[in-house]
Amino acid sequence: GATAHEIVRLERVAEDVVAAGVGDPGNLGTILRTAEAAGADAVVLTPDTVDATNPKVVRASAGALFLVPVVDQVELGELRAAGLLVLGTSASSGTPYTEADLTGRLALAIGNEAHGLPDDVPVDGWLTIPHAGRAESLNAAMAAAVVCFEVARQRRSPPPSGSGPRRRCRADPKA
Repeated sequence: GATAHEIVRLERVAEDVVAAGVGDPGNLGTILRTAEAAGADAVVLTPDTVDATNPKVVRASAGALFLVPVVDQVELGELRAAGLLVLGTSASSGTPYTEADLTGRLALAIGNEAHGLPDDVPVDGWLTIPHAGRAESLNAAMAAAVVCFEVARQRRSPPPSGSGPRRRCRADPKA
């Protein structure tokens, strides 16, 4: 797991992006670039994620690897222990990302390109990006971009008038 110093640092962040099992170096580099551009405090890598120093990751990050802190070898449970609300992303179920309250201290977990996050992963709730087309899901890096910039938007502005309160995400991905 993460060192004690890294966990202390995680206790001070408002938003982390978690690459959980991301295997494609290009996707991880793009997630790093997106997280930095959207203002995330750190990018956290689970043990089964591609190495952030992989040359393809470095190239795809376009320098963001050197601008946003990267914390390696962290389990999702450690993020919860650090006081972060851990929200998993799902292609098929969960709270629509535009309806969820993303203003608190949170960690956005982006899963493996082929399989996503397992249903039994230790998260506090699930987000989904509703699709209008027939594609089964978005690319992992594109899903990260959509949700990261929604977090940034919500943190800059209150909910639109008449839209009602934002919702807490449910822990059951099938709910």
